[in-house]
Amino acid sequence: MSAEAHAGLGPKLGHMRQSFRGWRGQRPFWGGLLSILGGIPIMYFPYANLTLGSMTIRMATTAGAGSLIIGVLLVVLGLTMWFQPHSRVFAGVAAILLALVSLVVSNFGGFVIGFLLALVGGALGVSWAPGRPAEGQAADPKAAGAPGVAGGALGANDDVSGTSPDDDGTNGRHRAG
Repeated sequence: MSAEAHAGLGPKLGHMRQSFRGWRGQRPFWGGLLSILGGIPIMYFPYANLTLGSMTIRMATTAGAGSLIIGVLLVVLGLTMWFQPHSRVFAGVAAILLALVSLVVSNFGGFVIGFLLALVGGALGVSWAPGRPAEGQAADPKAAGAPGVAGGALGANDDVSGTSPDDDGTNGRHRAG
């Protein structure tokens, strides 16, 4: 479906879809979603009953409350990645650690399903970075060029390492103190 094909969807639905797409692009959406989805089986399985014919199997563990806490925290961390994207590294690392702890506490991490979802979600949260503005939208003229190069153009004394003598006169040497 192309961007121009929204006529069939109606203007309001097409606008809502584009708004959601913009919102989703400004945060680690998939990392948060996978962390939330990973928390659900971790907190569900310790309280679930499996019925096979007339036989009921209870999958409760001694750490049912621990499983519930881990699952709820994973859901909260996923929501944190969505609504506080600047704390995505903390939320991602915490989701990874909780996924690892769930292996021991909660039926092998929700029978490995919740463990894998939370682990991948935490990794996506840690690795996500905000997008850069387009070239024409650079707020700083220095930001459009090579790092450490004034004006973005390479001169005779400039190099791309950011230690140009034209920058501050120290040629990359800094003194402590």
